[in-house]
Amino acid sequence: MPTSLQMAAGNPALAAAVQRSRKLLHRRALVAAAASAVPVPGLDWAVDAALLSRLLPQINAEFGLSAAQIDQLDPNKREQVQKAVSLVGSVLIGKLITRELVIRATQTVGLRLTTKQAAKYVPLAGQAVAATIGYATLRYLGEQHLKDCVRVVQEAQLQLPAPKASR
Repeated sequence: MPTSLQMAAGNPALAAAVQRSRKLLHRRALVAAAASAVPVPGLDWAVDAALLSRLLPQINAEFGLSAAQIDQLDPNKREQVQKAVSLVGSVLIGKLITRELVIRATQTVGLRLTTKQAAKYVPLAGQAVAATIGYATLRYLGEQHLKDCVRVVQEAQLQLPAPKASR
């Protein structure tokens, strides 16, 4: 299966949005990895949910797919976007991202998260495994969301917003 960057090939604006989003994703995944290494029950789940509930709206905005951006589109284009979102099957595009939505999305990787919980209680090696799984889990969820955003933008032939000034 192609990556989000491969899917965006041929469209420089779309590829740039993917790269900006991946940079955000990488930073958040490092924070998730650090939280996963701490042997406090439930801390990593709370951190993952908080990170995703902030990250996903930022990614949506990079692609012009936040709820506010979609509401500003003309009615025909808005309908195209809604159809594309339905076709892709994402529950995280064009919606207010709540903790419940994030938890529903993370249930797809529930086994990894359970393994991460168990591994962190093994001194040193277990914490390293938990951190690695924490990083990989957040990257996986983020990459899946990026692919959904790319597919929606391509399907709806949506014009991307101008990139924000450097962060």
